[in-house]
Amino acid sequence: MKHFYFVFTFVLLFSFHVFSQNQYPKDAFRSPLDIPMILAGTFGELRSNHFHSGIDIKTQQREGIKVYGIGDGTITRIKVSLWGYGKVLYITHPNGYTSVYGHLQKFSPEIETYIKKIQYQKKMYEVEVFPDFGELKIKKGDLIAYSGNTGGSAGPHLHFEIRSSATEKPTNPLLYGYEVADATNPTLLKLFGYPISKDAQIKQSNKRVQLNFKKQKDGTFLADKINASGTIGFGFIAFDRQDMAANKNGIYSVNMSVNGTTYTNYDFETFSFTETRYINTLIDYDYYGKYRQRIQKCFKSAGNRLSIYNELKNDGKINIIEGLSYSVELLINDLKNNVTKLIIPIEGKKDLLKIKKEEKKTANYIIAKKPNNYSIGPAKVYFPSNTFYENFYMNLENQNDTVTIHSNKVPAHRNFTITFDASKYSKEEQKQLFIARLDQKKRPSHVSTYKRGNTFTTRTKYLGTYTIAKDSIAPKISLKNFKEKQWLNNYKYLTVKITDDLSGINTYSATLNGEWILMEYESKKNTLTYNFDDKILNKKQCELKIVVTDNVGNKSELVTNFYRK
Repeated sequence: MKHFYFVFTFVLLFSFHVFSQNQYPKDAFRSPLDIPMILAGTFGELRSNHFHSGIDIKTQQREGIKVYGIGDGTITRIKVSLWGYGKVLYITHPNGYTSVYGHLQKFSPEIETYIKKIQYQKKMYEVEVFPDFGELKIKKGDLIAYSGNTGGSAGPHLHFEIRSSATEKPTNPLLYGYEVADATNPTLLKLFGYPISKDAQIKQSNKRVQLNFKKQKDGTFLADKINASGTIGFGFIAFDRQDMAANKNGIYSVNMSVNGTTYTNYDFETFSFTETRYINTLIDYDYYGKYRQRIQKCFKSAGNRLSIYNELKNDGKINIIEGLSYSVELLINDLKNNVTKLIIPIEGKKDLLKIKKEEKKTANYIIAKKPNNYSIGPAKVYFPSNTFYENFYMNLENQNDTVTIHSNKVPAHRNFTITFDASKYSKEEQKQLFIARLDQKKRPSHVSTYKRGNTFTTRTKYLGTYTIAKDSIAPKISLKNFKEKQWLNNYKYLTVKITDDLSGINTYSATLNGEWILMEYESKKNTLTYNFDDKILNKKQCELKIVVTDNVGNKSELVTNFYRK
């Protein structure tokens, strides 16, 4: 009978899976690269406060690989940013889809000329433009860019998306016929049980409990039998690997059934950007805050508004009745229908509770649906309604200019406001002060600080420890690939290094012989780079002037000369 349930469930899942895949065109688009598609990241992968909205294609650990338009279309958006996708292109196609190419090193010559003209007009490196429809047309297979490592990228790769042009919702690019070799089942690392109701317990505990499991001869997994009572749920940590890559990527879909009845079924076919931060309700954020590992919950918890669910019974929560037996089956799938199967046997039995969950009660009880306002020594904190997903007791502490607002184990969905009273500092001192967030080692990092009179304000989505910090040291500027009064006839690029010890770089500008020039800032390398192709130099002796300011206004200036025929 159990074998029948497994086969029936798998057939339903496979049928739905095939239907989902078949609604997308399989031969409309070519690959954006001419190298094998090996993935460093999958669609829907769990990232920091968001789901990954595309796939990350490996570029052989190097930059400069040619990137091609996947189909006929027109470029509708070009963005150059220090963060996020860095240099990114958006191409709208006539079949209703938009393709996105991120972390680019540079654009194709035509597009590079187009965007640099705008950068020089605005005298800005960071720009975002929306070309008129049809102004920059692309044919399938046209060279559009070269792969890179710009923006928030942690290594050379191409971030690639396919979105609905009408809704802007990203969809899994692998549903469009792209082949990625994958013959490996997802890897199950850890399993957890959650007592949910007040009377619930698992293995004599009403706290989250890690459960043991073993691999069987047939390749499936079997958990140790557990005694439980009340309303409970389950969560797991898992990853998926594609062939030819060691990356621990995200899984595609999850199905949990109880005695043959599906309780939870969700997948990463598509989602909307407006809901992506609700990832914090899918994972166990408390566990993530402690161990930096993401448990995916198989039940829907408070505040969860994700649309990824295809089927839910009782929000994926299981009501255990004393005297009855249950068999929970967990299927973890990838897009190639490789399945990892786990069986969890449960006996409905209420044992003596030995491990009790302790809730630390404070004077500050947060009601998530209502606004909350608190004074903490020199600071005030305002939480708008629905800043948090559920109610909880908040810990607030202060010492001198430092305030602790609970901890990083509780996620915030919306920005909240922290305001410090800086009236004890002189106007001159205030110029070099800013609000900083302290990490676990008490190291400060700058957060955007708005100054009005004697009040400093910041808006943030992160609980933790904040303080007033001082930065009195100006940024440093140094020559990197050339020396003062050097001949640079055969140089293609000119590079300088800029660093700041505390508040961080805010602005920079550069002139060559008195004219503004475009210097590309790579924050990961702390470099400013000028391409000699940008301007014709009409002097043998050239004067380069660079001005850099940090986030509190400390300024540095460098003037240097070089020669070039």
